[in-house]
Amino acid sequence: MNGQAPTRGPRQERTLVVVGSGIAGLYAALLAADEPRTHGGGTDVVLLTKGTLEQSNTFYAQGGVSAVLEPGEAAPGDSVAAHIADTLAAGAGLNNPEAVRVLCTEAVRDIAGLKRFGVDFDLNDAGHPALGLEAAHSAPRILHAGGDATGAGIARGLIAAVLERAVSGRLRLVTDAFVTELSTSNGSVSGVKYLHNGLVTSIEADAVLLATGGAGRLFARTSNPEVATADGLALAWRAGAAVRHLEFFQFHPTTLAATERPGGPPPLLISEAVRGEGAVLTDAAGHRFMPDYHPDGELAPRDVVSRSIALHLARTGAPADSPVYLDARGIEASKGAGFLARRFPTLTAATRAAGYDWTVEVLPVSPAAHYWMGGVATDLWGRTSIPRLYAAGEVACTGAQGANRLASNSLLEGLVFGRRAVEAYLDASEPVARLDATDAGLAASDAGFDAEPPAENDAAGGFPGFESEDFSRGALSRLMTRAAGVLRTGAELDEAAGQLSVWATDMARITALAIRDYEDRNLLLAAQLLVAAARSRKESVGAHYRSDTPENLRGQGATSLPMQRISS
Repeated sequence: MNGQAPTRGPRQERTLVVVGSGIAGLYAALLAADEPRTHGGGTDVVLLTKGTLEQSNTFYAQGGVSAVLEPGEAAPGDSVAAHIADTLAAGAGLNNPEAVRVLCTEAVRDIAGLKRFGVDFDLNDAGHPALGLEAAHSAPRILHAGGDATGAGIARGLIAAVLERAVSGRLRLVTDAFVTELSTSNGSVSGVKYLHNGLVTSIEADAVLLATGGAGRLFARTSNPEVATADGLALAWRAGAAVRHLEFFQFHPTTLAATERPGGPPPLLISEAVRGEGAVLTDAAGHRFMPDYHPDGELAPRDVVSRSIALHLARTGAPADSPVYLDARGIEASKGAGFLARRFPTLTAATRAAGYDWTVEVLPVSPAAHYWMGGVATDLWGRTSIPRLYAAGEVACTGAQGANRLASNSLLEGLVFGRRAVEAYLDASEPVARLDATDAGLAASDAGFDAEPPAENDAAGGFPGFESEDFSRGALSRLMTRAAGVLRTGAELDEAAGQLSVWATDMARITALAIRDYEDRNLLLAAQLLVAAARSRKESVGAHYRSDTPENLRGQGATSLPMQRISS
């Protein structure tokens, strides 16, 4: 395939299984379910989610959706070309330019698509969309719903539409369904196996669309909910799919620095939009430090802000887990009493519940794992390297995000490429379209890994001073935060590879698996893949920062090196 949509051909009713209930999965399932069933054609849509429909990264997204709207609604002087340029700049040169063009050009189409399913965006006093400014955007182009509850607003609208279609029999919905395996036949995906009510169930399908989200639970601090355990990536990898750009994990710079309760909600994310309105970052001494690190200050790309926090703490001798402080008091002073409560009602209530009044005091904040730019490699139509397997949203890597995602492009990517995956599936004369390694200009070495066993020095004890510890999810997240977090070194990545190898060997001996065991295996595999990718990329670029890298290799956008296949 060369990135072109297949032409429509004759078809009989077929089954599409969508796995995941974030924005990509909900939107794709709705589009497929609404396809007219005529002359025996159409699609039987099955939507599987491992928890409830509300349990997704989408539901926690505050910032909004980026889009350049039609003339008269877009910000003065803004353009699709500017959105493309901003996305490429944030991605540090590793974006797929064609994927970026598709993302930004087709955004307006899918904003209209959301409205079709009952999603409404905030309006200004003139009745036009209220557009916000966020970091690394050159113009206000961020749409919000409910001020700072955009993800929840979108999710609720799409969930209501899904439930309506489930009740009317236009799609099948199964919640609390944990997918354990992609079934394959003759090298193609043929369905899924999943756990439901303690029983293993199988569904035969003509295609499977993975929309399972990310893997923030790899790290000790994350904005992601408990369900973000790399399930889709692990399913695809074990089925033989190519993956890409796994070294690039974005840390959101401003989450409230409070202790997370096990099983509770993730740390409160303080939206990028707050800095867009004028909030600044200070250290414990009250010094505003971001202008010391980047000319855009607090509005620099997320990877820059998170890294600057870590570097500033090291420079000032503060412990690495110390918070810095978000000062929004100037917003209230300049825009009038009550502005923060009106503009950010959810955040105002949440910070008050946590014991802070941000109109008169600063908030302690710390970076937290937020979004994985890498994922299952796809072409511009969501097609993976395995026939009949599609992927969209955070689990996928289209190349649109590059080495660092531009703020508010994540919900947009789920919409645009979720729709395109459904279009490719519906329009294919045969449902076996797949990603070619050279599709959209991707190098073969960047589309997958060599099928070799792990290198000898990945084994336990392969590094000086290596001391293994027993596996636990806490131990894994601490290891990943230290070795593969905001700042990385080759020595720490090597040590992490050794420890992960020990844990993988131990876990392979477990045969009777509960859902948490499956999640642990998925997280461990994802950690191995991320560390392997980070060890292969010697230069610093985007969200991958090697503090042991010479200055002349920082910021370059070299192609990923081939990486070894990791057994699981």
